[in-house]
Amino acid sequence: MKKIQLLFLFTILYAAQAVGQKLNESPLRKLQMAEFAISRLYVDSVNETKLVEDAIVGMLEHLDPHSTYSNPDAEEVKKMNEPLQGNFEGIGVQFQMIEDTLLVIQPVSGGPSEKVGILAGDRITAVDDTVIAGVKMSTEDIMKRLRGPKDTRVKLTVVRRGVTDPLQFDVIRDKIPLFSLDASYMIDDRIGYIRVNRFAATTAEEFSKALKELQQQGMKDLILDLQGNGGGYLNAAIDLANEFLEQKELIVYTEGRASRRAEFAAKGNGSFREGRLVVLVDEYSASASEIVTGAVQDWDRGVVVGRRTFGKGLVQRPIDLPDGSMIRLTIARYYTPSGRCIQKPYNGKGDDMQEAYAKDLLNRFDHGELMHADSIHFPDSLKYRTLRLGRTVYGGGGIMPDFFVPIDTTLYTDWHRQLVAKGIIIKATTGYIEQHREELKKKYKTFHVFNDKFEIDDAFMADIRLAADKEKIKFDEEQYNRALPLVRTQLKALIARDLWDMSEYYQVMNATNESVQQALKVLREGKYLF
Repeated sequence: MKKIQLLFLFTILYAAQAVGQKLNESPLRKLQMAEFAISRLYVDSVNETKLVEDAIVGMLEHLDPHSTYSNPDAEEVKKMNEPLQGNFEGIGVQFQMIEDTLLVIQPVSGGPSEKVGILAGDRITAVDDTVIAGVKMSTEDIMKRLRGPKDTRVKLTVVRRGVTDPLQFDVIRDKIPLFSLDASYMIDDRIGYIRVNRFAATTAEEFSKALKELQQQGMKDLILDLQGNGGGYLNAAIDLANEFLEQKELIVYTEGRASRRAEFAAKGNGSFREGRLVVLVDEYSASASEIVTGAVQDWDRGVVVGRRTFGKGLVQRPIDLPDGSMIRLTIARYYTPSGRCIQKPYNGKGDDMQEAYAKDLLNRFDHGELMHADSIHFPDSLKYRTLRLGRTVYGGGGIMPDFFVPIDTTLYTDWHRQLVAKGIIIKATTGYIEQHREELKKKYKTFHVFNDKFEIDDAFMADIRLAADKEKIKFDEEQYNRALPLVRTQLKALIARDLWDMSEYYQVMNATNESVQQALKVLREGKYLF
């Protein structure tokens, strides 16, 4: 018995020794010893905080493109989350910097600026006692002065066209909503259109409201525009997909090495479970956009139009560190209901991985994928079947559309790109509206009248050419003629946005948007698949 007890004791001691040895040899212990040695013995003084931060960044660089570190600056973390939280605190204006002057494009409806009488076209020249006009102050610095905690007061100096002396306004800051819906309107008596720019805290509520309003106007078919939508909150994507799917139909699942499979299914209480649905996507549609699109496609619930999506299917968990910094660590992958992994491949490490990842879209362009559907090839190993009709779909990165729409490069020229880059189109629009706002409002009582009757005339285009010449943009007649339809559409759309809102802007722009036009063909010409 004593021999057994002694043997047991020796076993425990040996195990303890082995554990201690393993701990001493662990990567964590190695890192601690290295940091201790550097901080205590290095020839010069060192910043221990930066050493640790650099070590964390170095570790994350070897993982994937979306695992990131944010420094302890609370403002940085706040700025990362602000667009998704649905609001910020400030004065509530949409603005554009024109020649070192802040021009109010539109005060937010019901916001603090509108309440005190600030109007579209006003120029804010000073904030409290600080002049912001004509001093080449950065947009970020100006925003810092305009934003501030709710219920705080800020004094604005405003120059208004037709008023000789500057005006003074005391504005009490408030919470300003950030909307995730850019537009919602009826294209015709039957087809509605909703554009979602991000998946934020308020997206589901905004979408539900817009959906009901369109249904009250007689909407039977819906075009959901997710072009350029880079994603956002998972819950927002689930709530949006729920509007289209039946009870217990899987929307997405996540799974990782240390993260057990988690499934998210529809509740069956959505408001658009019947009716034809077309989802528009492009190479910039990512993450939450791909979750919604993948669920719609896998259940044969709707038709996808556009180009292959970005391919961002990694799940990040925020991990708060004691000093206020944060790691966003990838813990799982997203999978569509049929089992497709959304994430596109990534290889390498550090800057090389990030550079290759960032160049993926450029590579797609170079390979012809954005212009020709037949340039995209998937191996049979990536073949999947939709869950109702058994149609072939592919995994391996992004969501392939059912109807491919090539990117239109015919209208885009170097001359046009320089116009945009130097702000000429924006400046011309704002200047035109400043001069003609009242005239336009009297002549075009409704947007529909404006859309039908208003045209960008030759005199307006002559002003554009003159402004381009002043900016030393070399005129090219062939490029000018190619770009002319696009420039005219953009100018008209910007004027519509200023006079009304973003929905009207998109109504103008969508008349030339090839994906929207393809969606209309699908719905109107009997091409809908189901």
